[in-house]
Amino acid sequence: MSKTAFVVEDEENIREIIKCALESCGLQVQGFEKAESLFEQMKTVLPDLILLDIMLPGMDGLTALKRIKLGPTEHIPVILLTAKSSEIDKVTGLDLGADDYVTKPFGVLELMARVRNALRHAASPEQESHILQANALVLDKDRHEVTLENEPIELTLKEFELLRILMENSGKAMKRNYLLDTIWGYGYAGETRTLDMHVRSLRHKLGDHTGKHLISTVRGVGYRFDG
Repeated sequence: MSKTAFVVEDEENIREIIKCALESCGLQVQGFEKAESLFEQMKTVLPDLILLDIMLPGMDGLTALKRIKLGPTEHIPVILLTAKSSEIDKVTGLDLGADDYVTKPFGVLELMARVRNALRHAASPEQESHILQANALVLDKDRHEVTLENEPIELTLKEFELLRILMENSGKAMKRNYLLDTIWGYGYAGETRTLDMHVRSLRHKLGDHTGKHLISTVRGVGYRFDG
């Protein structure tokens, strides 16, 4: 059975380009000009993936994303589409639970790579139950939970995967390209600032002092967990 993608983009020409690209890869695609139409449709059928523009008439994309991730639709992967270059919009979107983002104008091949990766991760649940712990920081891979001093820490899917890999390789410098390929599946060097923003957000959520102490920057290589 083919998978379904919903595209929320108010610019018709961009919406049609995305729709054609996704359909050429075997996805069933429905396009919407407004987020309100998306939620109306999801009362009837849920998609396997949502591509969501940030700048929308009526309900903006970030508000829609928050609603998606706080409801029964929270499991649906969301890729943000934005023309903004402001880092805060991207970080805010990732904090709200977005699985990835694409900055317009974008290449169709890059977009498709990120779509395939989002669908692949959504279809690949954790294979084993295991606890990773570094002092008061505990990561439960089976329950997909992270606690610090017994208090829950809310992480996005990508932040969780990043912390998991770093903790599993504690004390080892993890290369940027390896982290990007493993978590995002880019298959190429890509935009390394995506990784930097996730590390910055992760450090903030763990607490500025604790996070910086646990996750070290290894110049010219990548990042290392020092718990």
